[in-house]
Amino acid sequence: MSEANGAATPQSLIREELLALSAYHVPASAGMVKLDAMENPYPLPDDLAAGLGALLGAAPVNRYPEADARALKASIRRALDVPAGCDILLGNGSDEIIQLLAMAVAKPGAVLASVEPTFVMFRMIATFTGLRYASCPLRADFSLDMDAVLHMLEAERPAVMFLATPNNPTGNTFARADIERIAAAAPGLLVVDEAYYAFGDSSHLELAARLPNVLVMRTFSKLGMAGLRLGFLVGAPAWLEQLDKLRLPYNVNVLTQIAATRLLDSYPALAAQAAAIRVDRSVLAEALRAVPGAEVFPSEANFLLFRIPRAAALFDALVARGVLVKNVSRAHALLADCLRVTVGTPAENRRFIAALHEAVADLG
Repeated sequence: MSEANGAATPQSLIREELLALSAYHVPASAGMVKLDAMENPYPLPDDLAAGLGALLGAAPVNRYPEADARALKASIRRALDVPAGCDILLGNGSDEIIQLLAMAVAKPGAVLASVEPTFVMFRMIATFTGLRYASCPLRADFSLDMDAVLHMLEAERPAVMFLATPNNPTGNTFARADIERIAAAAPGLLVVDEAYYAFGDSSHLELAARLPNVLVMRTFSKLGMAGLRLGFLVGAPAWLEQLDKLRLPYNVNVLTQIAATRLLDSYPALAAQAAAIRVDRSVLAEALRAVPGAEVFPSEANFLLFRIPRAAALFDALVARGVLVKNVSRAHALLADCLRVTVGTPAENRRFIAALHEAVADLG
């Protein structure tokens, strides 16, 4: 039946702002040196992997998972010293938690805010949930422009503001004093996104216990559990009790619960890998600075942002050489001619640097 005969079409039913969106793009990576997605490049230690295999083999996959995931939450508390006065909300990655928060505050005319450039899902999920998105730009060095942030808070009165530190895709952190100023000025919730907490020296979990409108969000994807899709939110029970009403039943599956609980009970092994990545990051940054024309930005994440002439062409040249990084050069004016590279294994990093040198030389 045609549209002329009255049949529904996507264009007739779906909101215009969603029709205008492009889906989140995940490029094919088979056979590539994959340095585009901020994954931990190291497999699990052999003994940990073997024990995990036995546990998962005995998992009751014929039953629904524990709805409250009590054992997993207890492991998170022990591993990460979650403040005693805070509750934990689990999500299928941090993306689901962002969506729960947006849905919870999506009154008519409500605003979701952030700074730019930052994690693209803040803007996308605002659109998904019918919130208006407001933002203000970072400074040229990717630091916070506090005058602009405070003006935005006063003018836009956002119901929720997301602030990622370390920030993606820039890699830098924001000063605790500035975050506390934002929390004091915010008319609604301030959600501090600490997806890359394992690769830096700062934590804001105590703010979630001390400041009534601050929640802290983390994910285990960067720590070596990307395939498990597990994120969590820490904050006052009064907030999490309301957000839990929006969480779909059994959102964290039984395999993820069992695997993550076991891995977090061996948290020192994962932390050791994160420490190795921090060392590898310094080596990679030094090698990048030796590439003609490259400007490398400071990072406390497991990736590096760098600016280099003809970035888009270099991205294509790297792909042709079997190396996949992230081209962010068109994502925001402040990211012009920028590429982002995940810290891989030493061998992967060397291959990336060699390919980049070749590409720069070939492009002249």
